[in-house]
Amino acid sequence: MIEHHSLILRPKSRGFHLITEEILEQLPPLPTKGLLHLFILHTSAGICTNENADPDVLHDFALFFERLAPEHLPGLRHTLEGPDDMPAHIKAVLIGTSVSIPIAQGRLALGTWQGIYLGEFRNRGGSRKLMASILR
Repeated sequence: MIEHHSLILRPKSRGFHLITEEILEQLPPLPTKGLLHLFILHTSAGICTNENADPDVLHDFALFFERLAPEHLPGLRHTLEGPDDMPAHIKAVLIGTSVSIPIAQGRLALGTWQGIYLGEFRNRGGSRKLMASILR
């Protein structure tokens, strides 16, 4: 059986944000076993799992992605929505649009140091929508 749930994340500043609890707050109780699949409905933000213990990881992610796809990069053509838009699309492609996490004993089977992150790549991205699918 598959259930779908629409989730809305509160607006976040540009950067990486731990959203594990914000997601769980919007979901019904998880089944004993199954799979949670999350898909972000945007092209300028991404979701991923990664380290949730050391805040320096978030700093280093931001540093790397800003150097990889900076604003005002000479030659970019898609600039009508602002200088942060095309770099945001590039970063979102690198992070990805979905994650799948096993559910075991009614909980997300994340590793000890793992969390779910939103990569917000716009200066003012606003609230973000996710589609959560629970496979029982």
